[in-house]
Amino acid sequence: MSLIDIRKRCLIVETTFHENGPAPERPLKLAASCAVIRNPYAGRYEPDLMPFMAELRTLGTLLATELVDTLGGKENIEVYSKAAIVGLDGEMEHGAVWHEAGGWAMRSVLGEPRAMVPAVKAVAVAGYRMMVPVHYIHASYVRSHFNSIEIGIQDAPRSNEILFALVMGTGGRVHSRLGGLTKEAVTVHDGQR
Repeated sequence: MSLIDIRKRCLIVETTFHENGPAPERPLKLAASCAVIRNPYAGRYEPDLMPFMAELRTLGTLLATELVDTLGGKENIEVYSKAAIVGLDGEMEHGAVWHEAGGWAMRSVLGEPRAMVPAVKAVAVAGYRMMVPVHYIHASYVRSHFNSIEIGIQDAPRSNEILFALVMGTGGRVHSRLGGLTKEAVTVHDGQR
């Protein structure tokens, strides 16, 4: 029996056309693909979460593929992240399984970029909203690409559910001009600089 039982999916797309200045050559798009699933461990302690984490790779691949398709292909993706909101009958560790499963899926779909995948997670009530930080997929310290997108679903997660999300975007902040490492200057290829 599968540990993944999806109740609902949600796709959020945010398009920024300008930030009080001239319009960029192309609008910035950030997107979040979300899935609300039954928490197989709600209301009880489970010492071995590894089978759940392994099975979640398929969900991660589904969400990551949807984001790549939504944003026009993997060559357009410059930022990424992941998030989990666990219903109140779960625990933080039930959301932490997404670190490996969601991160692995995005890296696999995007051709193995090196930067760590940022993350945020919480245990919360239905309707909880959170800001998900993103950064450049090839080097974590590219300041122009530090940004965020809000996620949440009005009726999720219910107490026995988990909302898992992956986030991708097509670029850095519109009109970024605060210095630091630029994506063109990335040379070390260690995922940091």
